[in-house]
Amino acid sequence: MTDGSDVRAEFADPTENLAFDEALLREAPTAPVLWLWRNPVCVVVGRGQKLAREVRVAECARDGVPVLRRASGGGTVFHDPGNLNVTMLLPGPTDRPMDMLGRLMTGVVERLGLPPRLGDRGVFVGPAKLCGFAVFRTKEGLLAHSTLLVDTDAARVGAYLTGPPPDPKPLDSHRSAVASLADHGVHPAEGEVETVVRTVAAELLGPLPPRPPAAAELTRQQELLRTRYHYPPWHTEGRQRPA
Repeated sequence: MTDGSDVRAEFADPTENLAFDEALLREAPTAPVLWLWRNPVCVVVGRGQKLAREVRVAECARDGVPVLRRASGGGTVFHDPGNLNVTMLLPGPTDRPMDMLGRLMTGVVERLGLPPRLGDRGVFVGPAKLCGFAVFRTKEGLLAHSTLLVDTDAARVGAYLTGPPPDPKPLDSHRSAVASLADHGVHPAEGEVETVVRTVAAELLGPLPPRPPAAAELTRQQELLRTRYHYPPWHTEGRQRPA
């Protein structure tokens, strides 16, 4: 197998980040790929979720917080620069898509000095969730990604996400209390968390030399922006732009 890679890409617009995230999988990687990224403030719902069940839409509109949709399943998350997104891509089919992501993120939390507990769709420290998980599969590979709350304010998360609905449904988020590294008394230096993630990922997946985005990945990103991420009904209803 070809050595994996650590993609170094930064996009200012959250729709460009979501499109690039999906583009990495659509380009069918033949070796593991890692991508670390941060978004400006926004709320991101899972592929099949209903906005009204997940998001305080009026509060988001009032405060100018975009409400966006990603291609993977899983629950709704709040993004801001204090939340590190960890995208991992693995080639080929797998029957246990969360396993490697769980190993990666529990290893990261241990290196940062906290006792991780692998739980429902994420990593917990005590009763509070520190990392959320989501996955997206095609026949060519798997995209598994995690959030890692570095210093995001938990109160801001609650301000824009709804509480548990009275009529639970299968696609609803699994609501949990959240707490960041900072809430647990961990205050890494700038860039330290990214270094820890890259170190643990290389131990699990083999060498991950840095590289810029491939031309094909950027072309695919632009196509996905046209058909999904720059098309408002994708975010509100999960509908793609008609061909």
